[in-house]
Amino acid sequence: EDGQPAAHEITVDDVWIRNVTTNVRGGFGTSGTLQRDQNSIFVFEVSGLCIAHLGHLHHTLTPDHLNALGRIDVVLAPVDGGYTLNVDDMIHVLQQINAPLIIPMHFFGVSTLQTFVSRLGEHFEVETSPIPVVTLSRPTLPRQPTVLVLPGF
Repeated sequence: EDGQPAAHEITVDDVWIRNVTTNVRGGFGTSGTLQRDQNSIFVFEVSGLCIAHLGHLHHTLTPDHLNALGRIDVVLAPVDGGYTLNVDDMIHVLQQINAPLIIPMHFFGVSTLQTFVSRLGEHFEVETSPIPVVTLSRPTLPRQPTVLVLPGF
């Protein structure tokens, strides 16, 4: 509203929520022009865990983004492969963040998810959960970066 990047920081009960802004490509009819600070990566810090929701990320991260994010334990990654980042760039972002746990989101069908997961399997461990729920704590996080596919499409 005031021309400044969004700056969110709020505590709800025991959850601290903050954002790190990133840029987006313009939408349909805008010739793909860059729109600065129009996406937020939301970081939820609770019970010793830092969870990042990448939102509608359109580019790899800069050192400033990574410094603002800090340590991330769980990353919720959009894996549509086109509306956000392509698969190669998303893999690069996930390597930049280096979170122990990656949970794919924002896909439009099983084939999109499978394409992404098959490529991720070249770089990360991949597990598929039989249930759409995961309970996490710092001691139970994977020792090496792992993709956890939750059912529910």
